[in-house]
Amino acid sequence: MASSPPALEVSGLTVHYGRRLAVDALSLTAAGGEVIGLLGPNGAGKSTALLAIAGAVMPSAGHILITGVDLAADPLAAKRRVGLADQPPSLYEFFTVAEHVAMIGEARGDRDRAAQARLLADLGLGGVAARPCRELSFGMRQRVGLAAALVAAPAVVLLDETLNGLDPHAARRARAALTATAERGAAVVMSTHLLGVAEHLCHRIVVMDQGKIVAALVGDALDELRRGGVGALEEMYVRTIADREAT
Repeated sequence: MASSPPALEVSGLTVHYGRRLAVDALSLTAAGGEVIGLLGPNGAGKSTALLAIAGAVMPSAGHILITGVDLAADPLAAKRRVGLADQPPSLYEFFTVAEHVAMIGEARGDRDRAAQARLLADLGLGGVAARPCRELSFGMRQRVGLAAALVAAPAVVLLDETLNGLDPHAARRARAALTATAERGAAVVMSTHLLGVAEHLCHRIVVMDQGKIVAALVGDALDELRRGGVGALEEMYVRTIADREAT
């Protein structure tokens, strides 16, 4: 019996902004159930890569497959399988929180209002479901962006600094939701500067710089880093970037 394709396959992804090379022949595969942390300095190409994978930015070259569906050949089918929380969150400002999430859900073929209400409750947004998005605080906007990325159970979830700015209780809810998302079989790729979150939540950690993947930790290597205690990931990350700056 043929095996299922990976949730996400990216090969040779290249993106230019004018003459500037933002993403340089990036290749990345994510299995269903895997959480990948994407680290890197500002301007490393993380956000651009996520936007390209979501179909929001046109690449110069490369191929993107979402559960085997080619984004370039069948963009509608591929995009319906992807949830994106960009930065800052792209919200329909005059919609209520519930209306915003419902619209995103319908775009993916989901009209289950009860499930959407449970998602909002899980993220601590039940009490503001009837409020317009324009009235929300920064942290609440982050959570609405996360809810929109998770609604309708997409196969691939892309998060750009989505856990930044959350209070401890909201951050715990968000981490629980992402863990549950991976457990149901989705692939999660999250850009973050929160090294503690990456270390404890992710199955694989990837470091980008100047549009390229320059380091990766998975399996035994990641376990060994975790045994290194507080600051081990920060030390590895800083050393990796510093070594590149020195060359």
